[in-house]
Amino acid sequence: MKIGFIGGSGLYEMEGTSGGESLVPETPYGKTSGEIFSVKIGEHQAFFLPRHGKGHTLLPSEVPYQANLFALKQLGVTHVISISAVGSLREDVKPGEFVLPDQYIDCTRGERARTYFGGGVVAHAHFADPTCKTTRNHVAETLTDLGYDFHLGGTYVCIEGPQFSTRAESHLYRSWNSKEVKISVIGMTAMPEARLARELGLCYQTVATATDYDCWNEAHGDVSVEAILKTLRSNVKKSQNLITHLLSKPFPPCRLPESDLIKNAVVTQRELWPAKKQALLETILS
Repeated sequence: MKIGFIGGSGLYEMEGTSGGESLVPETPYGKTSGEIFSVKIGEHQAFFLPRHGKGHTLLPSEVPYQANLFALKQLGVTHVISISAVGSLREDVKPGEFVLPDQYIDCTRGERARTYFGGGVVAHAHFADPTCKTTRNHVAETLTDLGYDFHLGGTYVCIEGPQFSTRAESHLYRSWNSKEVKISVIGMTAMPEARLARELGLCYQTVATATDYDCWNEAHGDVSVEAILKTLRSNVKKSQNLITHLLSKPFPPCRLPESDLIKNAVVTQRELWPAKKQALLETILS
């Protein structure tokens, strides 16, 4: 099985990743954030993509999400694990702990390309449950085996950035908690990444690392880059261990493959597809 990991470049600088190769795929959407590192680990072919580029040079809004996900699709990836830093919007989600969100609220401003369709072809992808439950449970079992503290489920609020939230915004997001919605974390990169993964029929799951309490929890001080980096550095080894253990055993087949959810999403009749979009759409829907 081919598994894609999107996160920091340090993720693949670990034992068992020697002998891999760096790939520079070409996509109809331009270049990816950086070279994709490919290596065989156990029974799996793993592909590591640095979301913000080598040396962290891309703002969240500058990440070429379309190119990144499309490149992984071209390489035959079926599952994407997105590892990202987030702020905690709950007292019980402590810095250093993992969160496996099952829902997202998109507060980006529409500046990021968020679909592969348009230009003569209309599609409406099913997105009620944006992450893969089977993959999420598989990650949860691995975190349990490792003895790491984590939270299963929860809602990830995705903002545009690059600035952190105002205190009023932070309190507002927390106020959205209800019986049906469990607000857990806040970040800047899950959208449109999850949307595009769904359109490509990829099983997608965010593995979020809480680095701070945003700015709502004044008892812990305001969020700072220094504090975030300190927590991230201490959690790099945990993330590497998680990846190694995930790749050491088979991934379970998805009970409801995301590829099935996109098959009936296209509204436009095939004979009306513009010629220049034919090959592109065949790749997306394959």
